[in-house]
Amino acid sequence: MREFYTITELTREFGVSTRTLRFYEDEGLVMPVRRGRTRLFRPADRHLIKQIMRGKRLGFSINEIREIIQMYREPPGEVGQLKLMIKRIEEKREDLRQKRRDLEETLSELDGAEEACVERLAELGVNT
Repeated sequence: MREFYTITELTREFGVSTRTLRFYEDEGLVMPVRRGRTRLFRPADRHLIKQIMRGKRLGFSINEIREIIQMYREPPGEVGQLKLMIKRIEEKREDLRQKRRDLEETLSELDGAEEACVERLAELGVNT
């Protein structure tokens, strides 16, 4: 296992900008070692970046990700983190289900509007 990763290596690996990694540092999510102006990320930082990226893909906000990471660093530790993660997943799942219901309703309304337009055009003797 490597001792350090450079910011350039991590930007390439995760497909993010240096600005993104600096933002995560500014937010206190990762804490690279500084050697002059150079940031050196430990394997633990790399793992956190991987978890942050996963959280972002799942739709978690930076604040939610911070909360989950913080729970791992402090009591109640991993058990608390896992329980919080389950709770957050359930919340995200319900948000997505509501969005799906909203989309289905909107699509249905669009279908009805289109059907009404086609019927009216037929009444006017216009072929569609």
